[in-house]
Formats: sequence, structure tokens, C-alpha cells
Amino acid sequence: MFKILKNFFAFCDEGDRKRFYVSIVLSLVQAMFEALKIPAIAVMVRALIDGNVTSKTCLACLGIMLVSIIGAGIAKSKATMLQTEGGYNTCAQKRMKLAEHLRYLPMGYYNENSLGRIMSVTTNTMQNLENVATRVVMIVCSGLLSTAVITLMILFFDWRIGLILCAGLIVFFIINTGLMKASAEMAKKKQQKDSALISKVIEYIQGIFEVKAFRLTGKRSGELNRAIDENEHANSSMELRLIPFMTLQSFWLKVLGTVILMTSVLLYLGGSMDLFTCIIMIISSYLIYAQLDNAGTYSALLRSVDVCVKQANEILATPQMDISGEDIRPQSFDICANNISFAYEQRKIIDGVSLSIPQRTTTAVVGPSGGGKTTLTSLLSRFWDVDEGSVTLGGKDVRKYSMDSLMKNFSFVFQRVYLFEDTVANNIRFGQPDAPMDKVIEAAKKACCHDFIMQLPDGYDTVIGEGGASLSGGEKQRISIARAIMKDAPIIVLDEATANVDPENEADLMNAIDALTKEKTIIMIAHRLKTVRKADNIVVIESGKIAQQGTHEQLMQQGGIYKSFVESRREAASWRL
Repeated sequence: MFKILKNFFAFCDEGDRKRFYVSIVLSLVQAMFEALKIPAIAVMVRALIDGNVTSKTCLACLGIMLVSIIGAGIAKSKATMLQTEGGYNTCAQKRMKLAEHLRYLPMGYYNENSLGRIMSVTTNTMQNLENVATRVVMIVCSGLLSTAVITLMILFFDWRIGLILCAGLIVFFIINTGLMKASAEMAKKKQQKDSALISKVIEYIQGIFEVKAFRLTGKRSGELNRAIDENEHANSSMELRLIPFMTLQSFWLKVLGTVILMTSVLLYLGGSMDLFTCIIMIISSYLIYAQLDNAGTYSALLRSVDVCVKQANEILATPQMDISGEDIRPQSFDICANNISFAYEQRKIIDGVSLSIPQRTTTAVVGPSGGGKTTLTSLLSRFWDVDEGSVTLGGKDVRKYSMDSLMKNFSFVFQRVYLFEDTVANNIRFGQPDAPMDKVIEAAKKACCHDFIMQLPDGYDTVIGEGGASLSGGEKQRISIARAIMKDAPIIVLDEATANVDPENEADLMNAIDALTKEKTIIMIAHRLKTVRKADNIVVIESGKIAQQGTHEQLMQQGGIYKSFVESRREAASWRL
């Protein structure tokens, strides 16, 4: 229990940790004020026994009780406010820290770890910390401190009852240890099922068109339902596993209160305890465990808090790419790959590739599916770090650049465009949030998307659905090109940018790409002959190696993979219905 609390406080930022520490001190003050109820009762009991109940006695008792209630209320209010601020602020800061950390992780991390797990940590995990951790930490700390103060007060009144109380607390913490162990086993399974459920929900929603098209609705729904059932079973199993321990804890505290009551009566009847002390002990037996019982019940959730903290720390502990380079402005935008190799999960994807891309030239990367085309462009733009060799920009190793200064030189247009649930204007100015509207419109016109934007309900202020769901594929592509035009980077990477565009949009899209790529260094992955043949250099990648490279005319004379590629495309284009 104490180790988990320590880990949670270590997880918090320094300012929030101080808030929690101050709140714990206030919880101790609260416990001391609440313990004043016993002296208040003692004043009245003594007066009753002595037959000397006066208005002064009643006022003294009332005064002590009011001090107890008001002092405890103020301390609790301040402690709760600090702990709430600390909890919510910690989660807000960690969410931003996780997002920033994920930004600089190598792309291989996202292949090894499912989107569901990442989503679970950044949403469910942090939400659990927000909603559960603050309340649990507050209740557990307050319960432990209150019990400690009351125990000291009982020892002051009668050491024998105090020893019984201490022995009872030892048994309580033994039971609580069993509760924590059971919680540890179940909490991890629960988090795994939460991640699996989120992963299945995302998979189902993202693949809903394919599911319907291939009439797999029942099968895919079955998988989703199974994940929901497993999640429900994990949560129910956790509750059922912990209920016996929580019941035993609560029962033991009631037994212990009864033991203290009976022992006090027996000591009084035996003449070794006066009536005043006996009555105080009997009354205290009902007060001692109220908050400890609550703390014991909620302590089961501490293990869930611990699992949440560990999951977030696992992501934060994942080594980032070295982004601590220099802020470099390259003198030229020549890109060179020098005998680079890269492997993923023991499988070599790029094997000893050397390539030179002079600035303001167009390089097309072609080859069979799975040959390493996308991986090569990812290495050139440092989405991944090479295992061997080096990639240079302007004669300097890309690893010597800070990540931000390197990315200033690249713009990307991917086959699969992602637009955010925001206005069209904000999606275009994504890389320059403070850009004026006239610059946005200028970029949109160059990307051939101004006309269709003006036909939207609110023009540039139209909020588009998440992922650009309310736009066609060609419209999304042109907005992504407008976004790249806004950035105005000297190097453009086009990854199958025209692969899924219908013929009606293709002309506009090609005009948009022409506007984007003027006077730029272009690296493109393409299958369409018309986008390849004009390239200054065509690189044919097969099995992670450069099989051929040269201009369209040179490669056609050589024969081989490229010529077969061109001929197969021509044959496919000649087919008519």
C-alpha cells in the first residue's frame, strides 16, 4: 500500500507532488480535529459521573465539538481541493507529456504496439487516474492518518486497550495485504482486457466498410462482442475476487470494536479500569474504525492506480529517437543515403542501399509490393533511424539535426490522408496555426480545392468529420496538398498520393501536385506511369536493394523489372469493358 502511494507521488510532477504532500499534512490536521470528539465526550462523561453537569460544562463540550467539526471541515475542504487540483493537473500534464513522447518514438514502436493499447493508456488509463486516483489516495491517506491519531489517543487513555487496538490493526493489515495481492493479479488482467476491447472497437469501426462489403458483419460483431464479454468477465471476476477480502476486513474491524468494548467492560468489572475510562473506551470503539474501514475498502483500487501509473511509465520509458541535435539550416538540400541498412524484427528490409538525390530534382521510387519503398523514404526523412550507414541532408548526418529543425525541411503527402475534426481552414493551416486567412486561401487555390471548399455549407469555416469523413478521397488529398503548400518545405515526399483518386479528380490533383512541387526536391513512391516517367531518377527497389536506377529511357533500354512494370501497366491500361 505504502509503496503504491510512493510510486504515485513519484509519478506526479513536482508542483502537484507538493500539493499532495500539503494535502496529507492537512489530512493529519483533519484527523487531529476529528479526534477532538473524544475529549469533548470525555468532558461531558466526567461531569455526568461526578454529578457536576453545568452550563459551563455544556458550553465547554459544545465548544470543543464545534472546533472539531469546523476545523476538520476546513482542513478536509482544503485537502480535497489540493488533491483534486493535483490529480487533474497531473493527468493533464502526463497526457501532454505522453503525446510529446509518442511524437518522437521510432515508427517501429507503432508496429510493435497495437493502437488499442496506446489509446487505452492515453484515454482510459489517464481517466482512471483522474477519477479514481485522487479520491482513493485522499480516502486511504485520511483513513490511515485518522486511525494513527486515534490510536495514539487511546494509548494515552489506557495502554492495555491501546495494545489490543495495535494488535487488531496488524491483523487488519495482514488481511489488506491479501486484498492487495489479489487486486494485483486481477488489475493487470483488467487493463489487458480494456486495451483489447478498445483495439477491437477501433478495428471494427475503421473496417466497417470492408466488413459490410464482404458480409462479415456477424463474424466481426462476434469478435467485438467476445471482447466486450471478456472485458465484462474481467471486471466481474475482479470484483468477486476482492469482495471476500473487503468483507473480511470490515468484519474484522467490527469484531475488534466489540473486543475493545467487552475488554473495557471486563476491566471495569474487575476493578482495574475506572468508569470514566471504560465509558470513553466503549464510545471510542464505535469511532475508531469508521474511516479505516473506508480506507481498507478503497485500498483495493490502489492496485489499479499502480497499474495505470506503470502503463504510463512504460510508454514514457520507451527510448525516443535521439532528438537532441543541433538546430541546423542546411546550405543545400541534397540527400544522400550511404550504404544504409535497416531491419525490423530480425527481418532486413533495407540492405546496403546507397542513393544520391540532388536538390530540386525528382526521384521516383518503384518496385514490387513489400520491397521496401516506403521504408526507404521513411529512413531518408528519419521516421526511422538506420541500423547501419548514414543519411545526410546538405552534407550533414540527419541524426545531428534536432528533430524539429530536420522536419522543417520536409512536407509529406500520404496515400492515406488524415484530416482532423476541425474547420477546413484550420486543417490547411495545421503546420502554421497563426497563418492569416489570405495565406490559407492562396494555398487552397494552388491546391485546386478553393472552389469545392466554397461550396461547403460554411466555406472555410466548415467543420469536417474526424479523418475527413465528409469529404471525398480526392478532396482530402487536395486539402493535404494545400497543407503541404502552406508549410513550403524544400523537400516533398509523396507516398502513393494519387493511388486511390478517381479519374474526375485526377486532373485537379495533378495540377495541385505541380503547384506543390515547383522548384522542390521531390521523392515520390508511385505506380502510375505518367507520374514516374518524368522523374530525373527512377529507383527500382526489390527485396530491400536497388535493383535498377536511371531515367525512364535508360531503364527501358536496360530491360528488367522496370520495363516489365511499364509493360504490365500499359497492358492493364489497354483493357476496356
